[in-house]
Amino acid sequence: DKVGLPQLVPRLHKGMKGPGNNNIIYPISGGVFIHLYSNVHDSRDRYIAVEPASSILKSGLMEAVDRKLIDHVDELKEVATSEDREERVEVLLSILEKVCRTDQNGRRRDTIQVTEEELKELKYLMIRDKEGLGVIEPLVSDPYIEDVSCSGVGPIFVEHKIFGGLTAGIEFETMEELDHFVIKLSEKIGRPVTVRDPIVDATLPDGSRINIVFGDDVSKKGSNFTIRKFSATPMSILDLVGGGTLSFEMAAYMSLVLGSGMNTFVSGETASGKTTMLNAISTFIPPNSKIVSIEDTPELQVPHPNWIREVVRNSSNTASSVTMFDLLRAALRQRPNEIIIGEIRGEEGAIAFQAMQTGHSCMATFHASSVERLIQRITGNPINVPKTYIDNLNIVIIMSAVRLPDGSTGRRILNINEIIEYDSESDSFGFIEVFRWDPATDNFEFPGYMNTNILENVVAVRRGIPPRESRSIYEVLQQRADVLRNLYETGKTNFYELHNVLSQAYREGLFR
Repeated sequence: DKVGLPQLVPRLHKGMKGPGNNNIIYPISGGVFIHLYSNVHDSRDRYIAVEPASSILKSGLMEAVDRKLIDHVDELKEVATSEDREERVEVLLSILEKVCRTDQNGRRRDTIQVTEEELKELKYLMIRDKEGLGVIEPLVSDPYIEDVSCSGVGPIFVEHKIFGGLTAGIEFETMEELDHFVIKLSEKIGRPVTVRDPIVDATLPDGSRINIVFGDDVSKKGSNFTIRKFSATPMSILDLVGGGTLSFEMAAYMSLVLGSGMNTFVSGETASGKTTMLNAISTFIPPNSKIVSIEDTPELQVPHPNWIREVVRNSSNTASSVTMFDLLRAALRQRPNEIIIGEIRGEEGAIAFQAMQTGHSCMATFHASSVERLIQRITGNPINVPKTYIDNLNIVIIMSAVRLPDGSTGRRILNINEIIEYDSESDSFGFIEVFRWDPATDNFEFPGYMNTNILENVVAVRRGIPPRESRSIYEVLQQRADVLRNLYETGKTNFYELHNVLSQAYREGLFR
């Protein structure tokens, strides 16, 4: 009555966002629909999950079922530690059939009388609340959502891949209600929060990253949590080119430098797309390489079969903790062709530069919005890398979330830079800006054309090109750009499919 009849959209696409009022509904998994409409009283549009149990959510039926579950606690215990989700769901639904009765399954005593439709809705709620994440399960299940954020008492906010920031129809009205939900959420992921340990960083079963802060003594608006969604199939470099994050020439450039073992940092501010880019460019590491990745929480996805994935172990007992520093030191003994560090924050940065110094290729993400700030952070506390080591870092990619000429937001590579040298006399660093983004036109410029140090003096030499012909490397770059463009136009953009195609091209000598 208030916003009008929504338009049913089976599948969303980036061209849907535009000026004017939105009023659409689209399906996600499990019979759930999302209603998204403009709110004249708020700068954010509304995001409402329409669930197949809406008619019984406030009926008290689920609470009555919960009380009956106590009689079946032994059955629940048997599958509580099972890693087979289907088995756990099957047991839950079988118990639900026992505690409920319909006209079809007789009139057993001590059971709850429900209709066939109510039983279907109870099955949905049983799976959502017992196996899923409760009221936020539809948000986490929506493939178009990137982040789910609860800032305290009040509504939950989501970041949509197409429509940007939205206000969800889920709201915590009191601190007690929010604390209860956060405690249940933390217990469900196996990392319970307490007053003593109120902060938890963990990974959800699907790989999404969650941060929880518990209690109003450390968060004045009440407990809060943030979920950064994980995609089972990461975006490929061609997906990113298609979305305007970079150009085919930039992708070809990165394929050349990474194929030659250049040390590369992807740097930028929070939510600028650093990890997405690091995942995407890992495709260009030679397919037969042995890769060791080191992360605080597992977010990296590498397509290579010979991939050792190591994750930090946090513990209240310092003696049993395993830090990034420990894992990086161990990685140096594993003879990897490439070391990938999820994010450099502290003393592990110095070890990474020592690894570069000894000939190990390294990739990492870093929090800095420019090359100058990156160098300042690396050479200052707590990382303390000697300035004379900085030129071991070859390539710096600067990412950012930007406002585009049409007023929408997007993620772009602001520039790709080659670190050249450190001049001790002037205490300064030299670097070349090879590519840069033009914010006025949303296009990419190539100021490093015929003027790059890494391509002409390193990559060309390693490819056996004579010094007098070193500039022929730009022809190779253009050929690679054309190959990637052709792959994109033929639809071969899937992350793993692209890796397989490039692996075949490597074997046949077409992409070396």
